[in-house]
Amino acid sequence: MSRINKNVILALLTLTSSAFLLFQLYYYKHYLSAKNGAGLSKSKGSRIGFDGTQWRTVKKFIMLTSSQNVPVFLIDPLILELINKNFEQVKNASHGSASECKFFCVPRDFTAFALQYHLWKNEESWFRIAENTGFQCLKFESKDPRLDGIDSLSGTEIPLHYICTLASHAVHLVVFHERSGNYLWHGHLRLKGHIDRKFVPFRKLKFGRYPGAFDRPELQQVTIDGLEVLIPKDPMHFLEEIPHSRFIECRYKEARAFFQQYLDDNTVEAMAFRKSAKELLQLAAKTLKKLGVRFWLSSGTCLGWYRQCGIIPYSKDVDLGIFIQDYKSDIISAFQDAGLPLKHKFGKVEDSLELSFQGKDDVKLDIFFFYEETDYMWNGGTQAKTGKKFKYLFPKFTLCWTEFVDMKVRVPCETIEYIEANYGKTWKVPVRTWDWKRSPHNVQPNGVWPISEWDEVIQLY
Repeated sequence: MSRINKNVILALLTLTSSAFLLFQLYYYKHYLSAKNGAGLSKSKGSRIGFDGTQWRTVKKFIMLTSSQNVPVFLIDPLILELINKNFEQVKNASHGSASECKFFCVPRDFTAFALQYHLWKNEESWFRIAENTGFQCLKFESKDPRLDGIDSLSGTEIPLHYICTLASHAVHLVVFHERSGNYLWHGHLRLKGHIDRKFVPFRKLKFGRYPGAFDRPELQQVTIDGLEVLIPKDPMHFLEEIPHSRFIECRYKEARAFFQQYLDDNTVEAMAFRKSAKELLQLAAKTLKKLGVRFWLSSGTCLGWYRQCGIIPYSKDVDLGIFIQDYKSDIISAFQDAGLPLKHKFGKVEDSLELSFQGKDDVKLDIFFFYEETDYMWNGGTQAKTGKKFKYLFPKFTLCWTEFVDMKVRVPCETIEYIEANYGKTWKVPVRTWDWKRSPHNVQPNGVWPISEWDEVIQLY
């Protein structure tokens, strides 16, 4: 009996010693090395954090795209924000010099990259190679909206997004397409019926909830966490674009139906007006962009875009809206320097400001400034002869990008509500006679300017 007890005791002691030894090894690796290893790891050439899933997935993705000459660039908002905060350090980093993973190792579900589709020469072979190297990929396609205005070509599908997973991390590849206004566009990522909703947490995607439009970024190569990647040369500008990038298309199908019911005006006069109006809009957009002033298509110009995807030939002017908080004191001089003399100025910055500039061929540019109240927005009007004031009420709206006469311009995202406020439910029917004091559905009297202020609020040129 005593002999059995000795064997049991010896076995227990051996087991306990082994367990204690394993604990010491674990403690050293995970606690002591974490506290004291920073200096030691550098001296031994090891690097901190580079065994993380995110970094290894990104590294493999970059190696894959580089070997296939796929010119991807980083657009991930979280990482670009970190890069922007440490921009000088990133610019001066060299390949393989990082001792600690500071960017690609931050916790996240996705890393977002983008590419310009016209530069992608081997899409199908890349997709196969990606899956052969361990990635599981989903490809999202949809109709090319650039062809919606062409009956024979509408329906052609183009790639919009790729999502590729490796281990527990995913890379979201956003496919940018060129548009007529020299900007980049990406499509909506739609989950069709056969898609596995559990493939990745789709709701956490930063791109694809809606179509988006971006300025074409100039790119530069930098080294991030030891990996060479392309990023926008101005990361801050790209980051500022993201929350305001939503894009809505012209309604080509409805426009075709409109022209089947109401024949298009293709007279020489109408075509000349469209040309002049387009040039005036381009000049106005260029001028306001230099000033850093946001604007959107308003009134008849907005109606023409939404109803018939073009300029209404009998409108005789170009209408733009600007939030009063975006007003710049040098806006008048900027337009005059651009060759557009001031035609009239009504109201003042605090109340009902409206500017009108004279373009060539008797085409006028009207700029309406919008004021925000608690539950609505409005712009003002002034009758020069009487000093009467008018107020045009609109439901609150946000701004989206669209394409109009080969330009990237803004329109109210809530377009139908905006148009119906101004033109009522019958906006689809062309109206050639329009009285700005009576015809709009949203107009209401707003008093009279005091005679003592007329010289300030009514200026005709």
